[in-house]
Amino acid sequence: MPPYAKFAVILLSIALLVVILYFAQHILIPVLLSLIFAILLRPVVSFLNRKLRFPNVIAVLVAVTVSVLIILALVFFISWQISGIANDWVKIQHNLALHFGKIQMWLQQKLHMSYGTQQQYIDKVTGENIAGNSELMGNTLNSFTDTMVNVMLIPIYTFLMLLYRNLFVRFLTKIVSADNEYILADVLGEVKVVIQSYVVGILIETGIVAVLTTGGLMLLGVQYAVLLGVITGILNLIPYIGILIAAVITVLATLINTTDFSIILGVLGLSILVQFIDNNLLVPRIIGNKVRINALVSMLGVVIGGSIAGVAGMFLAIPLIAILKVVCDRIESLAPLGYLMGDDISKIYTWGKINLPDFSQGSNNEPWPVQVRKPASDKSPEVDKKA
Repeated sequence: MPPYAKFAVILLSIALLVVILYFAQHILIPVLLSLIFAILLRPVVSFLNRKLRFPNVIAVLVAVTVSVLIILALVFFISWQISGIANDWVKIQHNLALHFGKIQMWLQQKLHMSYGTQQQYIDKVTGENIAGNSELMGNTLNSFTDTMVNVMLIPIYTFLMLLYRNLFVRFLTKIVSADNEYILADVLGEVKVVIQSYVVGILIETGIVAVLTTGGLMLLGVQYAVLLGVITGILNLIPYIGILIAAVITVLATLINTTDFSIILGVLGLSILVQFIDNNLLVPRIIGNKVRINALVSMLGVVIGGSIAGVAGMFLAIPLIAILKVVCDRIESLAPLGYLMGDDISKIYTWGKINLPDFSQGSNNEPWPVQVRKPASDKSPEVDKKA
């Protein structure tokens, strides 16, 4: 099969996979999340088996139960923090009214939009929202029900995947030939290392971002600093987009709790500083080369994952791309796709034996004219550079 035909088959396979994920997301997303958690908890189960001599079932049950309790404790802490907002509801309403009045005054002065015209637009939008409230409530209830079902299924799936992990490995060995078992073992080992390293690294990064944001907001005197810091850390689990959403939420939360514009500027500066530290210090040192995927593929993956399955799809995008890259790197026919997803940046590419010149050396930002002479019988092609 020609190389371009193989590449076309690969692209069609990926497109088919995306379509399957889109239409079966309610089934596949909990399974994929459970797979990530199972890979992450595998060392814990091994420790309980080997060091503490726990039976396999008990070790798996303890590992899953402890992880669920940690997540529930985090949810309880966030809920407790949010409940404190109700005590300041009168103050929040007052600040919102002040900000709304300033916006109305700006529209009247700059755009010459009278208060009556503004009120007409508000009544129109409010009326449309009231008309669609019943449908919105129905959709929200259905979505909430589906989410709760999926949340309850994830620990069950994780438990079963850890319990039957050897069964899955034997299944994979039965569908590959004996000559390719070493490739399968290499792929499984590399996937385990990549996923565990990435998830642990991003959890550490999330904790540091939460602490930095909380400390900065406390210094600025922002209310609910702990809650906003934790939310920023959690949203940072979503690559690229999460930190921006967290910055917007932090600014909005500050707006409804204060009328001092200097604090808003301080919050913006803090968000930029934390993002700079995260991108230039935390990510290279903590996550580093654990997932060698270029930024373009990562961003496309996050956008596609979000369009398919929302926040869960964004979180799963990088681990799934990492698994796909490991598989492609180990299979010869898929190696070009694995290279395309990598982060190898070369300034000059050598076409066979012909070295292309560095065009940046031309005068007046013009490239060097290139002449390629036909080689002699035993000599390599030569490239002349003429000014």
